[in-house]
Amino acid sequence: MAVRVVRLGQPRTSREGLRLGTVRRPPRGVRKEQYASLDFFDVWMPELAPSAPLVSWALSEPWTDKRWAKYERSYRSEMKNPGAARLLSLLAALSRQTDFSVGCYCENESRCHRSILRELLRDAGADMRDSE
Repeated sequence: MAVRVVRLGQPRTSREGLRLGTVRRPPRGVRKEQYASLDFFDVWMPELAPSAPLVSWALSEPWTDKRWAKYERSYRSEMKNPGAARLLSLLAALSRQTDFSVGCYCENESRCHRSILRELLRDAGADMRDSE
């Protein structure tokens, strides 16, 4: 059993399990009933997405190493909030019982919160499966 980190909207892989969308907003132009069938997500979990102000800041300019470092610090700080921290602990525990995946829309995982989320889940004790 394990958790995978995926890009939402991409075809599902075998043993991926339930797909959790850790994004601030649902996909544009897609009806709610189609989120799962179009390989976006089965359950929307915006609580594990960066805050709206952080997303706005992130999209305001191209990434540099300095901007990425600031973004990472800010996102990690947000994930220390009690609600997010409890969700990370829950997902870590679930990863030892069942397969599931978490994801975001960004094309490049190395400049996406899901790369940080992967580390946060691992640090919380999640059983991680390589993906992407």
